[in-house]
Amino acid sequence: MSDNQHITTLTLEELKTFLWGAAVRLRGQIDAAGYKEYIFPLLFFKRISDVYDEQFNAFVQEGGEEYAREQAQDLAIRIPDGAHWNDVRQVTENVGRRLVEAFIAIEQANPAVESDGRRIGGLEGIFGPKDGWTNKAKMPDHIITSLIEDFSKHNLSLAACPADEMGQAYEYLVGKFADDAGNTAQEFYTNRTVVTLMAEILNPRPNESIYDPTCGSGGMLIKCLTYLKDKGEEWQGVHVFGQEINGLTSSIARMNLYLNGIEDFSIVCADTLAHPAFLDGSRLRQFDIVLANPPYSIKQWDRDAFAHDKWGRNFLGTPPQGRADYAFIQHILASMNPETGRCAVLLPHGILFRKEEREIRKNLIEKDLIEAVIGLGPNLFYNAPMEACVLVCRSRKPQELKNRIIFINAVKEVTRKNAESYLEPAHIEKIVNAYTNKLDDINFKKLVSVTEIADNDYDLSIQKYVFLKDQETLHIDTEDAVSDWEQVRDAYSKEMTQLIKLLSEYGA
Repeated sequence: MSDNQHITTLTLEELKTFLWGAAVRLRGQIDAAGYKEYIFPLLFFKRISDVYDEQFNAFVQEGGEEYAREQAQDLAIRIPDGAHWNDVRQVTENVGRRLVEAFIAIEQANPAVESDGRRIGGLEGIFGPKDGWTNKAKMPDHIITSLIEDFSKHNLSLAACPADEMGQAYEYLVGKFADDAGNTAQEFYTNRTVVTLMAEILNPRPNESIYDPTCGSGGMLIKCLTYLKDKGEEWQGVHVFGQEINGLTSSIARMNLYLNGIEDFSIVCADTLAHPAFLDGSRLRQFDIVLANPPYSIKQWDRDAFAHDKWGRNFLGTPPQGRADYAFIQHILASMNPETGRCAVLLPHGILFRKEEREIRKNLIEKDLIEAVIGLGPNLFYNAPMEACVLVCRSRKPQELKNRIIFINAVKEVTRKNAESYLEPAHIEKIVNAYTNKLDDINFKKLVSVTEIADNDYDLSIQKYVFLKDQETLHIDTEDAVSDWEQVRDAYSKEMTQLIKLLSEYGA
């Protein structure tokens, strides 16, 4: 099945340049937000075809053609006859339809494995939506053929492109698409330097289970495994779980995991609040580590169902309709192992002080699950100048942290360069050291008693406890300010409508 390409090792920079160059071909043909729908499936298709050839040819060298065909049946990813990259490359008409046929054949030939009450791996639906490929007005044959020829210029086998390098290139592409697509990026991308911080705080260990209930492109899950890899520790025994509501994004996550050399994972496409995917009988399945960047303050969710949640996730109270943040927080807390569980959740600052969530916040504080509240600097999120916080919780806090919470004000620990904000390694090290160090650090870190927090009416605003000298006393969350204005506007409109109706009834 090989096209006898000469295998030339690609540097990471060469790979990045080539991948982005292929994506640029779509400019003017489709919106930037749609790039990922086409580039990621092609990248994955080319990668698995080249890796298949590499493995098949090794079997041929070992025992001949017939032996190779027998051994190929047991490969991690199988390519059926007629569904290889080279088969599609030979087609000159109705290329999109032929591509879709290959995608479907590969998906069907690689079902998930049932084990331990979960579906592991598998390629069902991994190539995402397929209608766009057969829409010739959107993707004519010559555009698809050009893309295929771009990818055909390079061998993407493991020898030419090791898993770590491919994973880095894939993450680069995710970031580039986020930059190019603007606001659509938030559904599948979290600033990777923030993810690194969260992994450092959670300190994953070999053989633990890791779960992301809103996993996007899978970057948080991958970072936890990379954390172990980089330390030279065993990572292949880690069980990875993720759930994502967006079908295409969940497919991107699965491709991302495969391209990073991770095969033992379970990613499910479904609404986490309405249909949690990982269950243990009548309860939620529980994990050692949960990390997430849930969608901020969503308004369209089934609050009534959550109020009577059959999995008991509303144990702190039912959040207001306009803000589902504490619904996700409670889902995460309920998903933590009662002995080893810990979580790091990226959230808007509003969850720390909003009055409408005061009782839920009070209940959370009194259960003594919060270990740390870490305030981050602005502009760490695509097309959003807002500041955010990392909420760190633990099922069993160490004795010295019982009824106390670590507050870290890291608002200044951020670098902005070329219109991009990020945490440098020194920033991450400073925050992690403050988190692990028992001592207070004036103007940066303070250990605060629950009694003091109760005296502040259960307000977790970081600047109430760790105040920077040149920091303004008033914290304004843009998202919350707009939301409050919308509520006042709607109330005013309702009152005016009633007043006009009343006046008309009296003939005024």
